[in-house]
Amino acid sequence: MSRVMPESWPLPELNEKTRPFFTSGCIMLQICGRCGQTQHPPEDVCFACQFTEFNFTEHQGTGTIYSFTEIVYPIHPNLKAAVPYLVALVSLTDAPDVRILGNLIDISPDEVRIGLSVEAVWSEVRNEPSKDVYLLPQWRRVSKNTA
Repeated sequence: MSRVMPESWPLPELNEKTRPFFTSGCIMLQICGRCGQTQHPPEDVCFACQFTEFNFTEHQGTGTIYSFTEIVYPIHPNLKAAVPYLVALVSLTDAPDVRILGNLIDISPDEVRIGLSVEAVWSEVRNEPSKDVYLLPQWRRVSKNTA
């Protein structure tokens, strides 16, 4: 699968909090070790109880569009070739209070609507010179075969 953003676009920093999300090829979310709160993006402190110990758990990778926009103006010269593109904020099926932002692919702007069912798909990107492999989540409409 091709990457929506240009190859020159910076990748997120990988550290102990972000590595599970950006390298696993699935939706890995931080879970508080005390109260069980699921949160994203990962932080040092639980949003609910301020505990500081976490686990990660895999989620389905499906959800519905909570909000979206079509980007038509390149805010940076490196984005000129990428516009127009769609960005969606997705409410996860198995963690509806968690919303994940990502590019929306394989759909025209006039077909997108709030509440549309989507699934995560992964774009593999190699970060040179570190050789880290990123699996960046993007969203596409759930096909009729899998719904």
